[in-house]
Amino acid sequence: MVDFHGRFAWYELMTTDVPGAKAFYTKVIGWAAWDAPAPGSPYTVAAAGNAAVGGLMALPEQARNFGARPGWIGYVAVDDVDAAAERVERLGGVLHVPPTDVPNISRFAVFADPQAASLALFKRQNPGRREPVEPGTPGRVGWHELLAADLEPALAFYSALFDWQKADADVGEGGTYQLFSAGGEIIGGLLTKPPTMPTPFWLYYFNVGDIDAAAGRVKAAGGEVSFGPLELPGGSWLAQCIDPQGVVFALEGTRRRSPVGYFERIGPRDPLDPRSRRWSW
Repeated sequence: MVDFHGRFAWYELMTTDVPGAKAFYTKVIGWAAWDAPAPGSPYTVAAAGNAAVGGLMALPEQARNFGARPGWIGYVAVDDVDAAAERVERLGGVLHVPPTDVPNISRFAVFADPQAASLALFKRQNPGRREPVEPGTPGRVGWHELLAADLEPALAFYSALFDWQKADADVGEGGTYQLFSAGGEIIGGLLTKPPTMPTPFWLYYFNVGDIDAAAGRVKAAGGEVSFGPLELPGGSWLAQCIDPQGVVFALEGTRRRSPVGYFERIGPRDPLDPRSRRWSW
């Protein structure tokens, strides 16, 4: 299996403390991690089982000078990085890193959409064959969520860039939660962020086993569970967290116990749509 155009293929954490982040995420998510040779700053590869799923690197000094903060960024596979980069600019986005080669590994570019949320374009130089991954596989990112300044223009931008398709929507008092698909598979959702949130951003949901145990590991490792865990229709539970460097991420897993008063429950949703969700910010 090769990377499919429009699907997320890699995830990268830019942080102010790579050793600390490595210790935190290996403990919380259960990754293996090792340092890899890379041009410029050192690079740490994170793996779920035998498969590399992402990387950790120091937030570049130049990015800090421009006000960038630590955070996760997703890499979306495209057929042609250069052509996609041109589309980004034509559609009103901004290129932060132009198309660049990582020798013998990939070609990539980093951009901000017209509402300032950041993503990267990605194509492996030697894709080879990789086995399909079952949904919910521990250690993988199982869901992608954009908290946009304005939902509809954001969806129009990404649909034109990646051929993402509008799927079902969950409409409630707090607004619309719009699911989207790539290649016929629903992979995430978009919503208009609340006014209290300063900037749009992408939120990534990492699959874990037991959500209670994972939330406990977050706290034990120096992070914070800022919201949840919350139950989703279908029996899945999610929690929003903050790592010790201030990076927001989310966990999704199952629950094996019911401590009184610990969990909050999402309001009624369509029981046939296990991915229907919305944060109550």
